[in-house]
Amino acid sequence: MTGLLDKRKFYINGEWVDPARANDLEVIDPSTEEAVAVISLGDRADTDRAVAAAKTAFASWSQTDPAQRLSHVEKILEIYNRRAQGMAEAISHEMGAPQDMSLGDQVAAGTWHIQNFITAFKDFQFIRPLGDHAPNSMVAWEPVGVVGLITPWNWPMNQVTLKVIPAILAGDSCVLKPSEIAPLSSMVFAEIVHEAGLPKGVFNLVNGDGPGVGTQLSTHKDVDMISFTGSTRAGIAITKAAADTLKKVVLELGGKGANIVFADADEKAVVRGARHCFYNSGQSCNAPTRMLVERSVYDQAVETAARVARETPIASAHQPGRHIGPVVSRQQWEKIQDLIQKGIDEGARLVAGGTGLPEGVNRGYFVRPTVFADVSNDMTIAQQEIFGPVLSIIPFDSEEQAIEIANDTPYGLTNYVQSQDGARRNRVARRLRSGMVEMNGQSRGAGAAFGGVKMSGRAREGGIMGLEEFMDSKAISGWHRD
Repeated sequence: MTGLLDKRKFYINGEWVDPARANDLEVIDPSTEEAVAVISLGDRADTDRAVAAAKTAFASWSQTDPAQRLSHVEKILEIYNRRAQGMAEAISHEMGAPQDMSLGDQVAAGTWHIQNFITAFKDFQFIRPLGDHAPNSMVAWEPVGVVGLITPWNWPMNQVTLKVIPAILAGDSCVLKPSEIAPLSSMVFAEIVHEAGLPKGVFNLVNGDGPGVGTQLSTHKDVDMISFTGSTRAGIAITKAAADTLKKVVLELGGKGANIVFADADEKAVVRGARHCFYNSGQSCNAPTRMLVERSVYDQAVETAARVARETPIASAHQPGRHIGPVVSRQQWEKIQDLIQKGIDEGARLVAGGTGLPEGVNRGYFVRPTVFADVSNDMTIAQQEIFGPVLSIIPFDSEEQAIEIANDTPYGLTNYVQSQDGARRNRVARRLRSGMVEMNGQSRGAGAAFGGVKMSGRAREGGIMGLEEFMDSKAISGWHRD
């Protein structure tokens, strides 16, 4: 272990503590395939200790003045921004986001969410009138209790901030289990929380894997809520594990977004869509991985997307510049390779990329940006979430057919529409079965909730809805009005 960062400790009850028993796991840098740190995977004793600390802290934290909780979060934001460079380096080492993208997008996503939560919280009404028809009936929003937070490796700070910040603003206490593949940034975040002076036990961190700490949190009688982001498979397992304790379960899961490109789309639509698909090496649940193109412009779109793939630079996460880095792990790399081969075997037309490492690369988990044309929606690559830089292009002949293809998926996270016809955009957006629709390259507004429907789960993360996600509502009648 010489030369490795020693990150074996957990953050419990305001202190960095040793695990109950040794269970080492190396953190692998996907650019080099070399270990950069060693962590410990938690045991039940560690989970129990963290939950007990959170339960004790909840009694007082839940009763604190909202202004006090806000002050702590504002301090967290201040320190988070100050430590942005170190956070970016941790993310590059643990999951392979290129250094410029890691700082400008990965870390910045956390800043964005914390600021949006602060803005939403300042105007949040914890006690609201039901309506003019019932002047003495109120709706109170109150903390859920102890919440278990299970976050993924692909957007570490995006997801940590979307869960930890609203939880503590709501008055909950929490136990965070980050991905064991990419835990280093979350440990930096724990240092930030500690420096911000959050009371002991309000925030705790225990590293571990899904079958271990993840299951322990999901089944724990003293955990009142689980918020999970990750695969649909894992989300189903967590739901089943949590059933016996009837805790609140909030899931943000996979996606297979359709990007509908009509013939009147702007000239940058296909380039924008392909780049978005390859962004973060394709490791985003909301990636537009199915490009549905109107038949009259289909051939040109295929040519353009193939060119974007060929021109997309690939390099180490530790180099500056606008390029994509590796995918997170060997396991993920092998899964993507198998699915690319599956696309070839099932008859899709490979127009860019393919299997194997990029030319000139002999180490690291790098995937060639890949484009398939003439894909039918029943192919594996059109139905299964690949989580790599792989784009499937499907032709359509009518608006109705485009909607049918887009909705023909178990997932329902984000869909995309490209057209200069505003009435058509609006019409199509309302018929797409997804939690989010982005049109003509316009991103969601500040404070808009992130989440899906169907097998993408039904979480609503961010802004006011993201705050309410970590609360329970209480109906109170006979309220005394001054």
